[in-house]
Amino acid sequence: MQSMTRDDFIWMAGGPQGSGVDSSANIFARACCYGGLHVYGQREYHSNIKGLHSYFHIRVSPEEIGSIASRVDLLCTFDADSVVRHIWEVSQGGGIICDTEVLGKRIMEIPTLSASFREEFQKTLDEKGIKPETVGDLINEVKKNGIKIYPVPYLELLQGLGKEIGEEKLSKLTIMTNTMALGISFGLIKYDKKFVNKAIEKIFEKKAKLISTNIVAFSRAYDYAMKNFGDSGFSLNPVETDEKRIYLQGTQAVALGKIAGGCRFQSYYPITPAGDESEYLEENQVFELEKEGISQAGGSIIVIQTEDEIAAVNMASGAALTGARAATSTSGPGFSLMAEGLGWAGINEVPTVISYYQRGGPSTGLPTRHGQDDLRFALHASHGEFPRIILCSGDLDECFYDAASAFNYAERYQTPVIHLTDKALANSSRSCRIFDRSRVKIERGQLLKEDDVRKKEYKRFQITESGISPRLPLGTPGAIFWNTGDEHNELGHVTENPMMRTVMMEKRMKKLELADKEIPAQERVNFFGDNDAAVTIVSWGSPKGAILEAMDRLRQQGHKINFLQIRMMHPLPTDYVAEVLAKAKKKIAVEGNYSAQMAGIIRERTGMDMDYFVLKWNGRPMTSDEVYDALLLIMQDKAPKRQVLMYGT
Repeated sequence: MQSMTRDDFIWMAGGPQGSGVDSSANIFARACCYGGLHVYGQREYHSNIKGLHSYFHIRVSPEEIGSIASRVDLLCTFDADSVVRHIWEVSQGGGIICDTEVLGKRIMEIPTLSASFREEFQKTLDEKGIKPETVGDLINEVKKNGIKIYPVPYLELLQGLGKEIGEEKLSKLTIMTNTMALGISFGLIKYDKKFVNKAIEKIFEKKAKLISTNIVAFSRAYDYAMKNFGDSGFSLNPVETDEKRIYLQGTQAVALGKIAGGCRFQSYYPITPAGDESEYLEENQVFELEKEGISQAGGSIIVIQTEDEIAAVNMASGAALTGARAATSTSGPGFSLMAEGLGWAGINEVPTVISYYQRGGPSTGLPTRHGQDDLRFALHASHGEFPRIILCSGDLDECFYDAASAFNYAERYQTPVIHLTDKALANSSRSCRIFDRSRVKIERGQLLKEDDVRKKEYKRFQITESGISPRLPLGTPGAIFWNTGDEHNELGHVTENPMMRTVMMEKRMKKLELADKEIPAQERVNFFGDNDAAVTIVSWGSPKGAILEAMDRLRQQGHKINFLQIRMMHPLPTDYVAEVLAKAKKKIAVEGNYSAQMAGIIRERTGMDMDYFVLKWNGRPMTSDEVYDALLLIMQDKAPKRQVLMYGT
């Protein structure tokens, strides 16, 4: 794939929000996908709308990949800020693409660098014993370490472009800078133009007039790189494959899973990062799933933006009561508002699905940054006790299939289901195999028909041995029942009778016991690695990809290790977890939160504590490199009980 020993290549675009970072990255990733390569991307951005720094990390390989890594091989910058922020991440032998105009900018006068960043950056300079004043000085320092610099006169290139296409106004040409940066990037790695042209056509398919201009801009910059820069040390070559894949981000995977699973109503209030999912559903309210690589007839879904999250969860419950498969989508602050509505759904046994994208908290916290801090909140939200099922996806494939399965669990056990993901998954983009529609089954549980209640009184909350009462949609002729937030009898009438209270609580909670017995272990956990290994990693959610890659590296070095991924946190498959952990001499929890919430829940249910903790909560996802380094120290008996990972810009 390239002239260096690694089998992957990492490209990063960085610049002010609104400068085209996202569109550049999406074109780069799609072009690689069209060439048969596997792609994993991670988007990072500030919580303002425009101006502050954002970046997109794209990792490419002939082999399947599931995480980012702690380095950059080719850094493509759109401003001075990006050079300064990411310069230490560039790998030895890597390169930096920058505008010639940024070279003279004084580092400590770059307005978008915060005071705290400048202070930390100065400490780094002092540690390295260097005193650069300008971006050019800084670049000259890293050149001494084998990093190559590619200064590009974008203004000159844009002026040449203007003459070629007959456009004199520079203001209308500057938006092409990001496309020219792509041209430089692909020219340096000698990638076939045809795949990039195809990606440009896809990205601008709704703006046909821009396609030809962007292709010309790309081609001019590509040729400039080939003519003016030497060998970069990297080459990116296409791979022949017959495998059908799609390139999508996490929120789209969840949305497609909902559609395949029969969701026909979604309510939401805009919030980062959950809003992307609902917006995607809005764009595809009338759909043909075959166009998304899933063989199924088309249909439609109602998507409603509500005035707040309180309305969103209650509206989803109302839709579910009518018989529709209904969901809502939110993040931490929105879920806080949903707590009372969640309790209402719990006491009324409503099959509501909540897609919950975690982000850094508490309060507004880190609105656009990663967090894995809300497991206990999802488990205990709302006062009182009622059954709920919590699914935790670890990659985009699981996001799709779990989103579909959530409706089956909700309707089979007539209880709210919380599908717990996080910002890292929401804003990751990946080339995935076409999802297998045959794996998605529709199981509606004990759903009655009109004839079943025509000649008898309908007891919506009928006491049964299993705890599940056969249900009918609201509006069914002859089926009258009541819903209330109060405790109730079998008909739904309010009651405070102590005997009825006892019976109704037992009835509801039995459903969780039933789910624990019925749902097989293969739907609740994944097990990877050596069965006889003395070291067991336990984790959940987005660290999955980084862990699997780190494990592969360790096993290649002769270390035996396995990994228990928890996919259903509630009800926890306690016996299975205890059985696996009982065999381990070293038990390692890997989580993206401060207090090791999953490990605490396992300790509560099994009595087993972890021997080591690998944790991260700085708002950035785990990388395969830092997880590998942490695990290696444990394997070598050199690690403290608790390691905190810090990588991220």
